[in-house]
Amino acid sequence: MSQVQDGGGERGQVAAFFDVDHTLIACNSARKWVEHLWRNDQISVAAALRSVWWLVKYRMSILDYEQVTAEVVREYAGRDVLELAAEVERWFHQDIEPEICVEGIAQIAWHRERGHMLAMLTSGTTFSVEPLRKMLAIPHLICTEVEVVDGKLTGRHVEPSCFGPGKLLAAGRFAETHGIDLDRSYFYTDSFSDLPMLERVGEPRVINPDPRLRRWATQHRLPVELWRPQGRPGPMQADTKQTAPPQADAPQASNQTASQSNSAPVEVQP
Repeated sequence: MSQVQDGGGERGQVAAFFDVDHTLIACNSARKWVEHLWRNDQISVAAALRSVWWLVKYRMSILDYEQVTAEVVREYAGRDVLELAAEVERWFHQDIEPEICVEGIAQIAWHRERGHMLAMLTSGTTFSVEPLRKMLAIPHLICTEVEVVDGKLTGRHVEPSCFGPGKLLAAGRFAETHGIDLDRSYFYTDSFSDLPMLERVGEPRVINPDPRLRRWATQHRLPVELWRPQGRPGPMQADTKQTAPPQADAPQASNQTASQSNSAPVEVQP
């Protein structure tokens, strides 16, 4: 991996971290998944109402995310990984692919041209975002990890979830492993819950923000970007116009591919 010289010393590589919901996609993937389950008679009325209540609590900033993650993942105990992955793939193409933001595609291309390391940084699990990662050709995925034994989900996740401070912790470990300079790196997100990571990187980017994050961006005089979905699926075409400030002396991209962690296909972030 190449390094950039700065006054005789070495600096780490620049990375671009992307959140998923309301950032790379213009919707809430958890809500889309619940709608999918409802259409296919795979969820009870009580469970659907519980999901709505979780969303309300999230908006009120009183949601215990770790507890919710544990409850959701526990419901998938014993499910076959390959069967569930196939279902998620079908769901992705029907419900999520039309929601991919064109500006997100362009920003990924912009960073790739400059040799920045690309990573999705999400509270979801591997299967819930793996189809999107593959479609956008993002090499790395940092997410909530869920246990798999003998091809079956155990119903347990690895604490802490990749949410809030846990997301910063996971990104910090990734940066240390891959020689990333977070002070020169980018993070794109819509959520105030990601404030720890936004404050850690040198290039925070506010995308389709929730009200609290919009206020924070205004207070810190950060621009707000509004990204739009591409619509129904078809050949994805991105305008590679630079919408981020140029990064001088960008190092070459890493050739390492994304690790395939064994996780459940549930985006539990409201």
